Amino acid sequence: MEVIVNAANFDEVVLKSEKPVMVDFYATWCGPCKMMAPVVERIAEAYEGKAVIAKLDIDEAIEIAQRYRIMSVPSFVFFRNGEVVDTVIGAVNEKELTSRLEER
Repeated sequence: MEVIVNAANFDEVVLKSEKPVMVDFYATWCGPCKMMAPVVERIAEAYEGKAVIAKLDIDEAIEIAQRYRIMSVPSFVFFRNGEVVDTVIGAVNEKELTSRLEER
């Protein structure tokens, strides 16, 4: 299950996680984001207990989107031990995202 993150819980859920984290930076008005939602859900189910799959609405947490220089959505940012280790921008296939979770 995906975790909804925002300014209030981002540091706790993402930066302090002992597991790898993938954050889906999205917007409700974004067509490609809607297209990626089922893919992100499948990844969240497949990696339950092994990784944290989080979603962040850029319009509700502008300061976090700015902190990570999110210029377009969807953007997928991968964290390990509180550090950004990879970023994927745009709608991509599921294997592209899972390979990023696996390789780090």
